[in-house]
Amino acid sequence: MTPIRLLVVDDHNLFRRGLIALLAQDSRFSVAGEAADASEAQRIASRLQPDVILLDNHLPGVSGIDAIGGLKAAAPQARVVMLTVSENEEDLAAGLRAGADGYLLKTIDTEELANSIARIWDGDSVISPEMMGKLVGLLRATPGQAAAVAPVEVQAPASARARVAGNDPIYSLSPREGEILRLIAHGASNKLIARELDIAETTVKIHVQHILRKLELSNRVHAAVYATERGWT
Repeated sequence: MTPIRLLVVDDHNLFRRGLIALLAQDSRFSVAGEAADASEAQRIASRLQPDVILLDNHLPGVSGIDAIGGLKAAAPQARVVMLTVSENEEDLAAGLRAGADGYLLKTIDTEELANSIARIWDGDSVISPEMMGKLVGLLRATPGQAAAVAPVEVQAPASARARVAGNDPIYSLSPREGEILRLIAHGASNKLIARELDIAETTVKIHVQHILRKLELSNRVHAAVYATERGWT
């Protein structure tokens, strides 16, 4: 397989070089470049077009969260993963809103980090387990839409019917896409969804692409948040 090309962005030289050395030992990855701040990262991303960008939040000048938009514009196909010490739920929410495809803490062990990067490049979105409770807390603090639901072709879960408008894009999903969205909301990977529904993993990927397009969302984390807010679980 072609190695996943990485761009590592962190202003702490010792941590950045150590991380690069560790990831270079995994044949799944090739470290294409490194940067110490957002502007340098954007220039390098535009030139190298990496597959995955590992991005610290606490950078000099522009923060990592504020840099996500520019990095995605510079390398549209790249997946952006926040790799940070911040356990602040506001940073988590801001990173996901900005388009981060994953949010990992620097306390993660090397093997788990490597596997998470591979999953994210494969189309999954990954959040450190320590942050999942905070994400759920954010969702509970921000209820979804409240409106009566008109008759629809796609059957909504009972818990969703009282708070999702009948014209919500979620009702444009096919029954199969609705099943997959519910599994995404529970944190299932493409592989687990394929096993659960007894379909090919490539078929799951196609369905996920259709779901994101119909809901006008950028990644699986946003889809999980969207579904959870609407009780689609």
